[in-house]
Amino acid sequence: MTKRFENKVVAITGAAGGMGLAFARHFAAEGAALILTDVDKAGLVETEAALTKEGARCSTHVVDLAVENEIHKFATEVASQHEGMDVLINNAGLAYGQVAFSFESLTQAQWLKLLSVNTVAPLLLAQALRAPLARAKGVVLNVSSMAANLPGTAYGVTKAALNAMTYGMASVFGADGIRVNAIAPGLMETPAARDNLPAETYQRIQSQQMLKVHGTADDIAALGVFLASDEARFITCEIISCDAGSRLRGWRG
Repeated sequence: MTKRFENKVVAITGAAGGMGLAFARHFAAEGAALILTDVDKAGLVETEAALTKEGARCSTHVVDLAVENEIHKFATEVASQHEGMDVLINNAGLAYGQVAFSFESLTQAQWLKLLSVNTVAPLLLAQALRAPLARAKGVVLNVSSMAANLPGTAYGVTKAALNAMTYGMASVFGADGIRVNAIAPGLMETPAARDNLPAETYQRIQSQQMLKVHGTADDIAALGVFLASDEARFITCEIISCDAGSRLRGWRG
C-alpha cells in the first residue's frame, strides 16, 4: 500500500510531546521525513529518540517562536537543506496556566507574548518558508481550539485571532498554490488537560459534547494527515472543528 507522504517533508512545531508528537507519529507512519521544533530541548531529545526507534526519519531544532530572529534562522536552515516543504503544522502554543484563566488582569507585555506565540508566529513561520512551500504546492495547518468560539480567556482570544489569521493566510498564499486550513480541537484526553484543568471544568466542558467519547491527540493527528494529503486538495480557508459536536460551537440555521 502506498504511503501518502512518502518522500515528502513535514515540519511540526511544538513537537516535544502531546499533540505535536502525535502528529509526528502519524505523518511518519505515512512515510514523511520530519522536521521537528520546540522550545523544550530535553523534550525534543526524547521525541527524536522515540521516533527514531520506531523507524522515523527526523531532525530536531530548538526554536523559540516568540523570537522572530529564531524563526528566520530556522527557516533559512531548513530551506538550505530542503528544496520543497510539503506540510507545515503550526502546533506550538501557550495553552495552560495564566493564558487559560486570565483576561482583564493581563498586562500589555503579557498579551503581546501570548499573541506573538499563538497567533503571529504561525504567519511569520509560513512567510519565512513560503518559497519551499510554494515549490511543493504545500499545505499549512494551524492548530486552533474550541476556545475560539467563546473567547472569554486570553487563550480563546489568541485562537480566535488565529482563525482570522488562517483566512488571511489562505487568501495570500493561495496565489502560490498553498492550501491553509486550521483544526479546532475540542477537549482532549491528555495528561496536560487532566493536570491543568480543574476536574469540575473538565467535566462541564465534556458534558456539552454530543458524543460521549473521549477525544485524543490521535483524533486530531489523523484529521491533520487527511487535510494535508492530496485527498483534501480542494479544501482551503477552513476552520475544521474536531470536538465530538460540542455545543460550545453554537448552531447555525
